[in-house]
Amino acid sequence: MADQEQLDTLLQGAAVWNAWRLAAGVVHPDFRGAELSGKNLSGADLSGANLSEANLYNTNLQQATLRDVNLFRAHLDDASLRGADLSGANLREAHLSWWDLGGCCDLSSADLTEADLTGADLRKSNLGFANLSKANCSGARLDEANLRAAILLETNFEGANLSRARIYGASAWNIKINAETKQNDLIISEDGPMVVVDDLEVAQFIHLLLNNEKIRHIMNTIGEKVVLILGRFTTTRKAVLDAIRNRLRELGFIPMMFDFERPSQRDFTETIRILAGLSRFIIADITNPKSSPLELQATMPDYMIPFVPIIQEGEEPFAMFCNLKQKYGEWVLDLLEYDSVSNLLTVLDKAVVRPALEKADRLALKKAESIRKRHVSDYR
Repeated sequence: MADQEQLDTLLQGAAVWNAWRLAAGVVHPDFRGAELSGKNLSGADLSGANLSEANLYNTNLQQATLRDVNLFRAHLDDASLRGADLSGANLREAHLSWWDLGGCCDLSSADLTEADLTGADLRKSNLGFANLSKANCSGARLDEANLRAAILLETNFEGANLSRARIYGASAWNIKINAETKQNDLIISEDGPMVVVDDLEVAQFIHLLLNNEKIRHIMNTIGEKVVLILGRFTTTRKAVLDAIRNRLRELGFIPMMFDFERPSQRDFTETIRILAGLSRFIIADITNPKSSPLELQATMPDYMIPFVPIIQEGEEPFAMFCNLKQKYGEWVLDLLEYDSVSNLLTVLDKAVVRPALEKADRLALKKAESIRKRHVSDYR
């Protein structure tokens, strides 16, 4: 409940309030749930105040000092905060739709978790180190805003304008964007030469790639050491895959396993395509498939990556495999039969790894070949 004496003084205007507060030495004014809609509080010193659940609809707070203020679930729709200082403010779950900051407002280190910022004007505002987790910024103006080191977890930027925003160090995870979201010229450099990117999630990755030697090492490692293992995760078959994985580790590779016993839905197909594109070569145990493994169809045609099919002796490959081998035999090795897991592991380096690496080298040379040309004069 708001302190009535403090509230009556505040309603007399910023000059009266600021003088009274200075004289009274009030550190944490109490305006909880106060009705302040449409009031002119321009220039008021409200730092440290408790304005939780207060109604500040259409309130004039231009040039106001609101450092470390508690605005939890406060209603600030259509409020004017041009030039206001909201650094460190608690704006969790606050209603801020069509908020008019008009540029240069300080929201550094503010907590805007789950706040409603629909259509808010945040142009050129300072949101450095602010927490915008799950905030609704749909249709908001964030062009040229400072989002340095901001937390953007599941933030909704659908239809928002982020053009020329500074996003150095920002953490963007599972953000929501659409075709109307403007992401032109996002600045990812802190100082030195300016580096700009046109996608918020890509920008985060590019920054890590440019500034983190470990990330670059990881990317190089992925291209050279990752091996994708495909197969069924039934009790019997997984034991074979696990044994292959352990042997590959001993040989210095980084194995990944994918279970193509799962339903071949779009998500699984897209996942295996991504994993295949990251791999040096692929090993697929096609022993006793109960259904046609569509994942093989998804990878063989699209990637010139060495593909090593293996099968237990006495089993027959699924019908479509022969057709795939005929079409893509340039990078699909001959089917390797094995009579026991121990014998397979004994020759894995010689029969699987070395041929796959040799094939990878030949494919790399082929990809680097220049286009051969003909000329009509050759046929005169």
